[in-house]
Amino acid sequence: MSVKIFRTPRADQQLRSRAKGDQKKIIAFLRDLEVNGCAALSYRLTGADPLERLCDKHLGGRLRVIVAFESPQTAWVLLVADHDDSDPDFNIYSELYRLVGHEPESSEKRTKPPCCSEDGSAPAMGQAAESLALKAIEIRKTRR
Repeated sequence: MSVKIFRTPRADQQLRSRAKGDQKKIIAFLRDLEVNGCAALSYRLTGADPLERLCDKHLGGRLRVIVAFESPQTAWVLLVADHDDSDPDFNIYSELYRLVGHEPESSEKRTKPPCCSEDGSAPAMGQAAESLALKAIEIRKTRR
């Protein structure tokens, strides 16, 4: 299986701002994603749609990547940033919640299910993945 990967301009901006060591981790992850699809990701997020169809990968330390699958063969890298609760302006999850327009309910139990379904397929979002990618362009314009 080969997955075609698109990166949002915001993800590109975030990638370029990383130290060389982090950039190498991200590039290695992108290669893994291209070859292994959803199996390259750690888990799906918890929360109302579309959060429950987005996947997360921990790349070491606080570095995270958020991916949306348009189809099993097409993935969008939405965000590449740290999980840093001390700076909500640059915390990957705060930025993600701004992107999708809501946070998970505080009462929701975080289950972190595998990114792939039981049959090994990606949580495909169809056009909703591209719509999130387009919204990420707007975030980039405000984060220069």
